[in-house]
Amino acid sequence: MSVLAGRLWEAVIGGDQVRAAALATGALEAGLEPEALLLDVIGGLQARVGREWAADRISVIQEHAATAVNDRVVALVAGHPAFAAAAARQPDRGRIAVACVDGEWHAFPARLLAEVLMLRGWRVDYLGAQCPTPHLIAHLHRTAPDALALSASLSTRLPAAHAAVTAAQAAGVPVIAGGAAFGPDGRHARLLGADAWAPDARAAAERLARGLPLPASPHQPVDDLPHLADQEYTLVSRSSRELVGAVMAALEREHPAVRSYTPLQRAHTLDDLAHVVEHLAVTLYTGDPELFTAFTGWTREILLARGVPDALLAFSLTVLREQLRDLPRSVAVLTAAMSTGGAA
Repeated sequence: MSVLAGRLWEAVIGGDQVRAAALATGALEAGLEPEALLLDVIGGLQARVGREWAADRISVIQEHAATAVNDRVVALVAGHPAFAAAAARQPDRGRIAVACVDGEWHAFPARLLAEVLMLRGWRVDYLGAQCPTPHLIAHLHRTAPDALALSASLSTRLPAAHAAVTAAQAAGVPVIAGGAAFGPDGRHARLLGADAWAPDARAAAERLARGLPLPASPHQPVDDLPHLADQEYTLVSRSSRELVGAVMAALEREHPAVRSYTPLQRAHTLDDLAHVVEHLAVTLYTGDPELFTAFTGWTREILLARGVPDALLAFSLTVLREQLRDLPRSVAVLTAAMSTGGAA
């Protein structure tokens, strides 16, 4: 499959949908199982697309174009007779809803899971990206699936995921969580009370085949996260715009290079600062300081790959800590991240 993956990569990164489609079709007709093609080849290529973007070897537009080609290939595989034949060999296992949490636009992992579940005999309601929780729950009430598979790639979507988990469970539907947002070991899925977690599509399919227990008695998010009573999450979330403005003003005051930024560079910097505050907020929500430390470490790598001095992030964290000096959990989180990154 490595030869196939290499050829498909050339087509995907070149935006050549016709070539990619021909390679995928040829692989199926040569006997490659649809699940292996979807997960081992196409899924691997999509992960590589993300790594190449993070390393600044491809632009965000190239990343979008490559993802569009991969989406097209997945649709082609799902419509191929080999896919239908593989699914027909499986018993009817029941019904699963597959959805991304509210605000989550990275739907590719959920799409792969939906196709794999269909291959394994499930009737799947694939609800796609950005599913508002009230509409999602209305769907669960109407269709009564055996389980909800909930996907989130960005950790900033964890509060929305928590709301969806508790609401689905209140509707009597167990939830299996998956995606990078829940941590490589599923710690955030457990923290938010999900009934199960899986690291990838194969593991999710195998876990669902064993069945999920019906949810326990309904509960509220604060029951899982009693630290929310201190209101730090709410205070930081509601003051996000003011915090970003204060840090940007300090950057422009203390760093001459920032004052000379173009409007586009300034807009990108404001976006980056908003992401920092958003990740701080979700860290306060979960109570897991490692979430913010991991984010700032990843951010340093991204900024360095783009030629942005590490000192700007360190300075921003210092200013943010001063702005939030009366919030003890916020100060502790920022101090830990600054220590890890070498900031004073």
